Amino acid sequence: MSIKVIGAGFGRTGTMSLKAALELLGYGKCYHMMEVMDHFDHLDFWSQAARGEAVPWDTLFSGYQASCDWPSANYWRAQLQHYPNAKVLLSTRDPERWYTSVINTIYPTSVDARKSDDPNTARFGNWLFEVIWDGVFDGRIDDKEHCIAIYEAHEKAVISEVPESQLLVFQASEGWAPLCEFLACAVPDVPYPNTNSTEAFLNNEGAKRGAEI
Repeated sequence: MSIKVIGAGFGRTGTMSLKAALELLGYGKCYHMMEVMDHFDHLDFWSQAARGEAVPWDTLFSGYQASCDWPSANYWRAQLQHYPNAKVLLSTRDPERWYTSVINTIYPTSVDARKSDDPNTARFGNWLFEVIWDGVFDGRIDDKEHCIAIYEAHEKAVISEVPESQLLVFQASEGWAPLCEFLACAVPDVPYPNTNSTEAFLNNEGAKRGAEI
């Protein structure tokens, strides 16, 4: 088994819904931040990636057919090099709304995790800063313009580097049609998933998992 679909979109671009959609379409298990929370032994692999070291992708993604969300989205280039026939999905949304969502949901949860008295939770929180808040955003998550510039540069790089035939730029609001056409799948007879919205997160559906992204 190998990765067939690489999600290159940052967290809070509908990635939880995308995970559910890909699994409904038959892509086995889709790797998402919640998988890291269930497999703490994966933390070291992602720390290696953050340091620019080689990662045993087949070992990390054993049992998975797709990936999306942070931290995986940070390393779409390495994944595409390792899985050259994979399709790439760039989940996206309005940058202003993306930033507001991050600041209102996963970032404060990450701060709380790092301060936890539980050593595993604190380790996870510190790791989140290593690979995302410091690693991607240079420790400047409070600088809105800086973060949006990084977000937009990331998307521009994906669009310019991935062959057009292998890339779909996708918003959750578009529903099944473009996703199923791109993946050559039949459209399921169920609504496109709508999970882990900001409202749901703040009502504890997301926050109760700790730092689900």
